Amino acid sequence: MASRRDFLKTAGSVASSAFLLTHAEKILAQSARREISIDGRRATTIDIHAHCVFPEVSEILSGTNFSDVGFAPWQALGPERIDSMNQRGIDYQALSINRYWWYGADRALANDIVRMHDEGMAEWVAEHPDRFVALTSPSLQFPELAAEQLEYAMNELGHRGASVAGHCNNESLSEPKYDPFWAKAEELAAPVFMHPNNAQNLIREGGFDGRGELGNVIGNPLETSVFLTRLMFDGTLDKFPGLKVVGAHGGGYLPSYLGRTEVACEVRNNANCLSMKQPSDYLKDQILVDTMVFSDEALRHLVAEMGTEQIVYGTDIPFNWPDTLDLVLDADFLSSDEKIAIIGGNLAALLRIDT
Repeated sequence: MASRRDFLKTAGSVASSAFLLTHAEKILAQSARREISIDGRRATTIDIHAHCVFPEVSEILSGTNFSDVGFAPWQALGPERIDSMNQRGIDYQALSINRYWWYGADRALANDIVRMHDEGMAEWVAEHPDRFVALTSPSLQFPELAAEQLEYAMNELGHRGASVAGHCNNESLSEPKYDPFWAKAEELAAPVFMHPNNAQNLIREGGFDGRGELGNVIGNPLETSVFLTRLMFDGTLDKFPGLKVVGAHGGGYLPSYLGRTEVACEVRNNANCLSMKQPSDYLKDQILVDTMVFSDEALRHLVAEMGTEQIVYGTDIPFNWPDTLDLVLDADFLSSDEKIAIIGGNLAALLRIDT
């Protein structure tokens, strides 16, 4: 298989080449970099929720069942990504590749896809080591292979963790068959960022049709909520007590309606929970969430339920959601130390970023 470097030598891809030419002037005149200081202390900002794609992967999809997979050029990495970070005041991003369409690929193709993704991110990080780290998105349909991919990405390429969907081909990742991956993540102290995909495993076809793009607005938080709850109730977090999981979009609905989850195993006769602790205990230890809740009261509630040690900054770049950095900085219920922890300190420790 040709390497990503080979593809880059042949112009990277038509789309990315055209993009770079179109933005040549912008490259020469990037905006000034915003720096965040809190009480006179320079605070490092780290974003856990940063999407990217590598359009050149399409070269290995030709003639396969995935030949029609599309790659939006505006999601590819380029100078505009750093420009956006500079404007917002983001020092580091933890890059990940989502949608997880390769969960349907056979073993050989899935391995090639993940390898190209991982090596592509590694090259980008090597070019910008003071701005980016990477998370691998392994082939979870083959749990042992996923464990191998995680080990290769972290030990050989320098990645700092993994990204997973909320399910694998409609199976919960709390099923015992996925234990090899979770065991490897715990062994390597690899944090796992979970990103949903419109709750496709939960809602009947057409259930989110109509106005408001409900698959994203409701489906994504719903998928995250179910994913995190199953890891608790099915005993996965107890089997792997060193595991750290970061739920996108503020952890979905789980922190917002924690009281019902907290008593479920006691009041529901058929709950059959395998969890050994209260849900609130996991939310104050093994489960973290990002800041994508968009309101002062929602952030205050996250802090009240989880504590500032479990909340990390996320943007969803390059998608156009409100940035929550100033939401944290302006929060009158947070101390300076707590703000520094949320916008970067917690992730610096989790992702082993030397600030």
